[in-house]
Amino acid sequence: MQKFNPAFSGTDVKKYFLKKNLKKDLPSSIVVFLVALPLCLGIALASGAPLFAGLITGIIGGIVVASVSGSQLSVSGPAAGLTVIVLGAITSLGSYPTFLLAVFLAGALQVILGLIKAGTIGNYFPSSVIEGMLAAIGLILILKQLPHAVGVDSDFSGDEGFLQQDHENTFSAITAALSHFSLAAVVISVVSISILLFWPKFKKLSIIPAPLLVVVMGVVASLIFSGTAYQLRPDQIVKIPVVNGFSEFLGLFTTPDFSALANKEVYIVAVTIAVVASLETLLSIEAVDKIDPIKRVSPTNRELVAQGVGNMTSGLLGGLPLTAVIVRSSANVNAGGRTKMSAIFHGTWLLLSVLFIPQLINMIPLSCLAAILLMTGYKLTRISLFKHMYHKGWDQFVPFVVTILAVLFTDLLKGVAIGMLISVFYLLRTNMRNPFFYRVTNEGDKKHIRIKLAEEVSFLNKAAIQVVLTNIPKETDVIIDGTNARFIDPDVLETIFNYKHNAYTKGIIVTLENIKKHYAVPKLNIKVEEDINKL
Repeated sequence: MQKFNPAFSGTDVKKYFLKKNLKKDLPSSIVVFLVALPLCLGIALASGAPLFAGLITGIIGGIVVASVSGSQLSVSGPAAGLTVIVLGAITSLGSYPTFLLAVFLAGALQVILGLIKAGTIGNYFPSSVIEGMLAAIGLILILKQLPHAVGVDSDFSGDEGFLQQDHENTFSAITAALSHFSLAAVVISVVSISILLFWPKFKKLSIIPAPLLVVVMGVVASLIFSGTAYQLRPDQIVKIPVVNGFSEFLGLFTTPDFSALANKEVYIVAVTIAVVASLETLLSIEAVDKIDPIKRVSPTNRELVAQGVGNMTSGLLGGLPLTAVIVRSSANVNAGGRTKMSAIFHGTWLLLSVLFIPQLINMIPLSCLAAILLMTGYKLTRISLFKHMYHKGWDQFVPFVVTILAVLFTDLLKGVAIGMLISVFYLLRTNMRNPFFYRVTNEGDKKHIRIKLAEEVSFLNKAAIQVVLTNIPKETDVIIDGTNARFIDPDVLETIFNYKHNAYTKGIIVTLENIKKHYAVPKLNIKVEEDINKL
């Protein structure tokens, strides 16, 4: 391979890195394609939309969104978290073309959110919550894919919620699956997991991606079991629409009904989809950046624009709302993806598979795909992550564990919201404990107390300071030192000045050092602000 030369032109550098990463992105794109294919179909089915709509959404998420996005590893497509919203919206709006108009408008709203830089909200998700969300997604993948791995529960929608569309919950579905499993599916799953575990250890053979080998093995095993008492049922195998030629393919597209622009219900659905899809995307982007081996940071505002363009395109062509999806993105990272070309290729494979090889795709057992997702879940929920978070302290470990449990027993957005509340509690507790340093000295019978304020003293510190001042004994000299303080909240200043004014009644002499009557809110360094605005 050509070695990198710093003297190369910009075009040469791009070609070098494209060629360098292609050997990782191509195999990874096949894995993501195989994972995304049944999920696109399952989510469309659960949403009450045409099956083809799920495939269109996956194709657009791969080719259109990834091309515009600045994220190198996230993969977009139809989201399980939106299935309930979509199902209800199609019913309430009365027709699928009217719903597509709402999807188009939701995309336009997301573009506006990106342009006004609303994506910065993603920077406020605490690390412990994001890590907890990732671990929870890993556990959900394991729990949700176990029924598929043993050949039961044909709903491959990838629903992340604890309560399922079929009125089962995560645990009851597993119990039901284990009571009437398919031997052929179990054999395929066990062999698939073995290949995924041990194949990469053979360095000379690992040029062939283990997940690809798993799929080939699954098809062969399915053919071997065919005609026997253990033959796989049709609902245990991937099923995509079969189209005969490009003209029939074009006939499957649906366009939005723009005559419904006067319907206010359309705008309510559009705003709902835009807000929920944007939040799921920002969460997924933050999570993918955490597991990116190169630790790149995705531009969140640009991602909202990319998602908006994707949803506008999806609405125009008959697809479902899309978001950046952590399941596909995690599969991409774990399969070795390096750049956005992996996501673009995965969208291309989806398109080509529908056009040219639907019969071959319809031979893949769901159990071997479930095995790939089981391994992805295991990597997200590794024991070492729990040990790492425990050693970081209770203020990190508790929000991490609470987020996992909340996501497991509710859904992604509710679980993260609960985790955020716990993180805010620990943040407030920490802030209230660190507003000042306290030192007591004695000169004869008289006490001298020096209270040295911290660099930032917010209104959250008011209660702690008030308690300390109230408990200072009579006949004491008190010095309140603000030398280090860059900012003191007006509420705290009022408390300090009121105390100084009234302390003489207790024989307390209060001296204020370097405390101003007003503090401006600290601003970023001008040079830093200019650099940020250039980004």
